[in-house]
Amino acid sequence: MKERIEQTGTQIPYRSDNFDFCLIFEKSKKNTFKKCTDLPDGLVRASLDIPELSEPEVIRHYTALSKLNFGIDTGMYPLGSCTMKYNPRFTEYLSALPHNMVHPYQDETTIQGSLKIIYMLKRHLMNICGMDDFSLQPAAGAQGEFTAMAIIKKYFERKNDNRNEVIVPDSAHGTNPKSAAMSGFDVVEIPSDEQGTIDHNIVKEAVSEKTAALMLTNPNTLGLFEKEIPEIARIVHDAGGLLFYDGANLNGIVGKVRPGDMGFDCMSLNLHKTFAVPHGGGGPGSGPTGVKKHLADLLPVPAVEFNGEKYYLDYNRPDSIGKVHGFYGNYLAIVRALGYILRLGSIGLTRISEFSVLNSNYMVSKLSDVYEVKNPETLHKHEAVFSAAGQKKYDVNALDIAKRLMDYGVHPPTIYFPLIVKEALMIEPTETESKGSIDNYCEILLRLNEEIQKDAEMVKSAPHSTVVGRLDDVFAARKMILRWNPDIVTTSDHENKQQDGN
Repeated sequence: MKERIEQTGTQIPYRSDNFDFCLIFEKSKKNTFKKCTDLPDGLVRASLDIPELSEPEVIRHYTALSKLNFGIDTGMYPLGSCTMKYNPRFTEYLSALPHNMVHPYQDETTIQGSLKIIYMLKRHLMNICGMDDFSLQPAAGAQGEFTAMAIIKKYFERKNDNRNEVIVPDSAHGTNPKSAAMSGFDVVEIPSDEQGTIDHNIVKEAVSEKTAALMLTNPNTLGLFEKEIPEIARIVHDAGGLLFYDGANLNGIVGKVRPGDMGFDCMSLNLHKTFAVPHGGGGPGSGPTGVKKHLADLLPVPAVEFNGEKYYLDYNRPDSIGKVHGFYGNYLAIVRALGYILRLGSIGLTRISEFSVLNSNYMVSKLSDVYEVKNPETLHKHEAVFSAAGQKKYDVNALDIAKRLMDYGVHPPTIYFPLIVKEALMIEPTETESKGSIDNYCEILLRLNEEIQKDAEMVKSAPHSTVVGRLDDVFAARKMILRWNPDIVTTSDHENKQQDGN
């Protein structure tokens, strides 16, 4: 395999066959350290099932593992719809300040600074998004969606209006229909038109006296702005329904247009996307939920308010949907986001969308001749969805391309989403990438297309330079091992799996 890679002229590191796959438990040597005998008998544990290793051995083990990780600090991370932008270090510094080490059960008089930070961010988000109130309690974008759906549910219950349908476009994030269903609604899916956007005539046919809400992402998941949104909003409101904004793609419009001004009644957004809060490894995220005035009293409790003299936690909201997260969400994510917003200011926030749109369209101009993209002549927003359908004639699919990109030392884009694009490659460079890094990524994709034509098998069997080769996903899904057990997983098992590529 090494010879075949060299024939392409690709300069990449080769996979090491000497990588130590042993878990830290497997490296442990029993009875390495003497038990403490200075404690009273009643305080000494009979056994403590932890690895017995020296400090250097522990540090070297985890340092070796860290070198296998890829993050935004390693290189461009163009996961479409995820907005994996660089997280500035000054916000990390702010979150590590000792003043943030407070306890949520402290008396309100001792946490006035923390409450002020929460209140300030809420006010900034209200201004940025055109909403009348916000809750920063939800811990993820999906939980923010669910919170909004629960608010809409209670809004109609309070009116004794038995609306039970939520309209969701076929291009929506998968969490949209799930959030609606979890709130007790029936989901009505509507198709996108040939341009990849929503036709107001389709919305007109879908709404009825059963319609509680329409969930819409704008820009949508193809990176296209829904230009008919004023007419769509009018149709939904005339039918008695509400309009929900999925703010996962706020990065493409922040500082330019506000969801509240487009006619949306409520929304969720992601601090860990638009406002540069780290979200690698699954969290901690933060998905604030914003609402217009007619829904404000339904927001989760407690709300952070200011009476002119002090900040306080307001639990006196009898119509609230209740709590959706313990205490008041992920506080350090709030600290980071507020610092980011204050440092950028209104001009800086506007430049976020300007440069993210510029970078996205630059990629479209470089790649659209080789990888299909819907409406290449149309201005895309922060992301674009390319298709590897043209490469299928060589029996190479989007997954193969994603795996081969790893050989070049770059992170693959989102693949197979949205579902309405065959062999989708969803690329979002964000505003933090330089022209040089974008050029490098595009050149790799163009070169990869040449590889497909010359040696498709090379791409289909990728990756070749990573520590672990291509996995048997079906076997892994059916035979999941979610925790270490010495009776199931042994060192020899790892060695055998490494040799056969599984």
